[in-house]
Amino acid sequence: MIYVLVPVRDEATTVGLLLWKVQQVFTAFEREYQLLVVDDASTDGTDAVLGPYARALPLTLVTHRERRGYARSLEELLRLAVGRSDRPRRDVAVTIQADFSESPDDLPDLIRRIESGADLVLGDTRRRLGVPFRERVGRAVARAGARALARMEGAPAGVGTLRAYRVATLARMLRRPGPLLATEGWAADLELLAHAATASRRTEIVTLASPVPARQRPSRATPIRSAWEVLRTARGLARGEAPAAAGEPVEVAPPPPQPPRRGRGRRGGRGRGRGGAPRSAAPPASPGPS
Repeated sequence: MIYVLVPVRDEATTVGLLLWKVQQVFTAFEREYQLLVVDDASTDGTDAVLGPYARALPLTLVTHRERRGYARSLEELLRLAVGRSDRPRRDVAVTIQADFSESPDDLPDLIRRIESGADLVLGDTRRRLGVPFRERVGRAVARAGARALARMEGAPAGVGTLRAYRVATLARMLRRPGPLLATEGWAADLELLAHAATASRRTEIVTLASPVPARQRPSRATPIRSAWEVLRTARGLARGEAPAAAGEPVEVAPPPPQPPRRGRGRRGGRGRGRGGAPRSAAPPASPGPS
């Protein structure tokens, strides 16, 4: 089974086209598949668009009444795929954005790599055409920072959602208690890669050179801020620190208290007076007149 995981928020103009294109892909690429979609409290009529597709396609829809964010929605989808799978060593989960910034045509190549033995496959978009200039620059900065700071396999391709996972790899990754991701956006993608890489025995990278599909709306990403959050997260991962939530300062633990420094005696080493006897503490000062 192939689980196609789609986090959605206010994508009424694109999500229907994406689901229709995914259905086309799996008509030609003959694999059994299920669409798992989380609608994160959309307010633009996305639910009305998703309704007919939920009836016509093998689609499970989860709707949030209050917004929880991209990272929480993505993690919920990963856990849902693990819970659905009855053959985790054979089943595959792929993640893709609902805004048509990633092409469903690339899914078969990623899935074939899992079927050939990989546990985790990353889509590298460095050569992709049609990406807006500011986003291209922001992603280039984020990739360079992730490569320099994170020091883990696949870090330059860690800024992007289009990936394939062996479900058994997700199950190993999700054994840890509590929420998996602390950041949002591109930084959450890198943070997720760090967790998945520890559970993956074999990671591969696929270069995606196909043009970006025509978007029906401009990207909501803020490339400079997103790149900065990636750099902060990469630095924290390199130091073995838990990433701070997006936009929050990194908390630094205070240094441990140091014992008071003792004076050096003339003889007998530190803290000793004449003849090597321990030096007594000075008596406390007497209180002043009341």
